Amino acid sequence: MLTDHFGRPMRDLRISVTDRCNFRCPYCMPAEIYGEAYEFLPRADILTFEELTRLVSLFAEQGISKLRITGGEPLLRNDLSQLLGMLTNIEGINDLTLTTNGYLLGQFAQDLKNAGLARITISLDSLDDDVFKAMNGRGFTPDRVLDAIQTASDVGLSPIKINCVVQKGVNDHTIVDLARHFKGTGHIVRYIEYMDVGNRNGWRSEHVVPAEEIIAKIDAEMPLEPVESNYQGEVATRYRYKDGSGEIGVIASVTKPFCGDCTRVRLSTDGQIFTCLFASEGISLMTPLRDGASDDELRKILVDTWTARTDRYSEERAAAPNAPGSPRKIEMFQIGG
Repeated sequence: MLTDHFGRPMRDLRISVTDRCNFRCPYCMPAEIYGEAYEFLPRADILTFEELTRLVSLFAEQGISKLRITGGEPLLRNDLSQLLGMLTNIEGINDLTLTTNGYLLGQFAQDLKNAGLARITISLDSLDDDVFKAMNGRGFTPDRVLDAIQTASDVGLSPIKINCVVQKGVNDHTIVDLARHFKGTGHIVRYIEYMDVGNRNGWRSEHVVPAEEIIAKIDAEMPLEPVESNYQGEVATRYRYKDGSGEIGVIASVTKPFCGDCTRVRLSTDGQIFTCLFASEGISLMTPLRDGASDDELRKILVDTWTARTDRYSEERAAAPNAPGSPRKIEMFQIGG
């Protein structure tokens, strides 16, 4: 088994298939920076489906069994279902999922299911119209996302996970309503502590609502009890409703960093490997691939990159969360969440 400097195996690959997005969430792509004049990657600088399939096959040989398709907004990538069909045929890949903001999901859900997608994660930060409009940066209401969740459920994408980034003073007053709405539906709401991804969201630790506080708010109205993890390295801490009507999760990467169990590697839209969500630099696979590198040469890049990995950013940040001069980080829309 391929392991890094701290003995962590490489099991999960997150692939950003596009750097474009139809939302402008302030914690990821603030509209004042990513406006109409912003230049995203040209098509020639994005990995093709054939290139992605070749690289994923090499990752699978080194221990990757779980794939998550991300963006940007992945449903903006033309013919995405074709890629999913290609990836599902790779030996060793036994879990394929996709993370989306849901705005386009209604029209693609059946095609995604037919292509082999089993489950899906949908971002939904609030059910409150005004809060949701502010948090998506486009003035969209949640109605279309809610309809898409129902459509995804109808076509058999399951389980459906709903991700909510919690920001103090922004949407923390709506988290109980979100839990209540999906309680008993079989869908799993996961609350994510607001993180310092990228360089442009003005993050400070005082903007974070700790996971313990999130759980306490929900538990006060709908009693919860902890549940064991599904597997080692699961990012969400699980809780179920005591009345048996479902579960929720919290991702406490700020207050309770889980770097020690991190098995994730990321492939950016332009074909670079990143071994941490908070990394500053990646290692290009696109350049050698397009220069004619053999599979053995590409394997060596994968192995050398992972075995040299020493990333533990969240643990280091915990010691001095607001320290000035932190290194520049890759933007989240370029490597997914």
